[in-house]
Amino acid sequence: MKIIEFAALATTIAAALTVASDLAVAQEQEKCYGVALAGHNDCQAGAGTTCAGTSTVDYQGNSWKLVPAGTCTTMKLPGGRKGSLTELDRDRPPKTSG
Repeated sequence: MKIIEFAALATTIAAALTVASDLAVAQEQEKCYGVALAGHNDCQAGAGTTCAGTSTVDYQGNSWKLVPAGTCTTMKLPGGRKGSLTELDRDRPPKTSG
C-alpha cells in the first residue's frame, strides 16, 4: 500500500470514528420538558419565543432542557412536578391579549 493510500484510509477511518463518537454523545441525552428554570431552557418555550433561554416561568411545561438519557422522568422537582419526554400543559406563562 502506498503512503498516500494509507494516509487517505487513515483519514477516512478517523472521520468515521469521530462521527460515531458524536452520535453516541447525542444519544446519551434527551429532551426533557418542564425541568428548566426561567431563562435556562435549551429550546422551545412556546409561541412568540425564539429558543434557548427564552422561557419565562420556572419549570415551564412547553420548554425543554437536554438531560442525561433516562433521567428526565425521575428528577425530583419542587411541588411534586416531574419532567416529561413530551410537552406539558402546566406552568405556562399567562397569555397576553393583543
